[in-house]
Amino acid sequence: MLFLGRHRKQWHYSQSHNIVFFLQKNFLQQKLKATFVTIHYLNTKMIQRIQTVYLLLAVILSGGLVFLVSLWTLENNETVKILDTLLNERFLIKSIGISFFVSSLLSVYSVFCFKNRKRQFVLGRLNILINFYLLGLLLMQSLNLSGETSVSEKGIGIFIPLVVIVFLVMANKAIKKDEALVKSVDRLR
Repeated sequence: MLFLGRHRKQWHYSQSHNIVFFLQKNFLQQKLKATFVTIHYLNTKMIQRIQTVYLLLAVILSGGLVFLVSLWTLENNETVKILDTLLNERFLIKSIGISFFVSSLLSVYSVFCFKNRKRQFVLGRLNILINFYLLGLLLMQSLNLSGETSVSEKGIGIFIPLVVIVFLVMANKAIKKDEALVKSVDRLR
């Protein structure tokens, strides 16, 4: 096989191009595989702990149900959802939607702070305070709703912060239990 002239140069170019493409493809596959192994390792470490399940349930409730449930119904049979509160002019009503999203983000961040249990515990307490604030705002707003002469309807979304608080307290208890277990093992050394 003898290549002469420009055909030989084209062959070398295409061969080197294929090698570069193969190396890039191989490099990307190795990077993706290493990333997947890292994520899989982190996920197995995180999911093995019960507080991660509690925190993920809190994320689903405070971040996922905002699109589904209503908070209350106005006099003209218009339902107010959590996303609708972000469009309100009043700051207190607007802070309801903001608080739901902040609570959800704090829970997600707490899930990924699984190596630092003290920070995870503090974030859980902060998240509990935010949900108590949110619960107070929702109860105040539900008591101030007009329409008592006609039938006023409060939605199930008012009770979401209460359930989230329960999950966060259970997660904090599990975090505290893990911390006590680590301290007891350190004492044995």
